[in-house]
Amino acid sequence: MYGNTRVSEPLLDLVPEVRRTSNESGVKGMPNFRTVATGFAAAAGLMLQGCYTYPAYVAVPVSSSVPARFDASWQAARAAASDEGVRITYEDRPSGTLRGDKGSSSVLITVVTQADESIRVAFSVTGPSSQDASLQDRLTSAYQRRMGR
Repeated sequence: MYGNTRVSEPLLDLVPEVRRTSNESGVKGMPNFRTVATGFAAAAGLMLQGCYTYPAYVAVPVSSSVPARFDASWQAARAAASDEGVRITYEDRPSGTLRGDKGSSSVLITVVTQADESIRVAFSVTGPSSQDASLQDRLTSAYQRRMGR
């Protein structure tokens, strides 16, 4: 009969930290409100510590290699010239030079990898002054469009 075993009163006096929670009939009494509230607060605090939200995902830009970026810039510069009707007459990829003409205007396009590994593309148009600025602007716009900018 383990469930009905009662501890005698003299043993309870030997252990001072043991508190009696039963009345004379051996039935346990209701715990007080403060004890229950403290228990719930402690349990809620422990549960809330387990709720962790991961930080939002931040995409890290992946930079492509210099040769890949140079290729993309080279192809976009060539396509921009074609879009604007420039006939390519000379092409030297290792030096990054494209030469061509449109009507009476001469076009020089340079694609250069700089020291900081960025790619610099320049358009130079020589010929009748009224057509120079317009063609250079159109080439630049066509290049930007081809690069998705």
